[in-house]
Amino acid sequence: MDKLTTLAKPVDMSTGFKDFFDTIGLTGGGLVTKGIAAVIAVIAVRMLLQLSSNPKSALQRGSMALGTLFVAVILALYGDTLFSTVTQAKG
Repeated sequence: MDKLTTLAKPVDMSTGFKDFFDTIGLTGGGLVTKGIAAVIAVIAVRMLLQLSSNPKSALQRGSMALGTLFVAVILALYGDTLFSTVTQAKG
């Protein structure tokens, strides 16, 4: 006889996306922030790959690409905390 193994407990997702975001630990705003950070990171990597052979312009563009990548990483790590003050403002 086959023995069934339960990999995860059943989760009631009858309320839709709210339950889904609760299970993965993100809010809708947090997911949007991670998506924006991912897009900025892709742009930064593309900027790094398109460096020219001129040393001066390559250094300028490379430092700008690294700065953009740094912003993307900070946004991915702390973006939900940064934007939570805007979305949960108390008036």
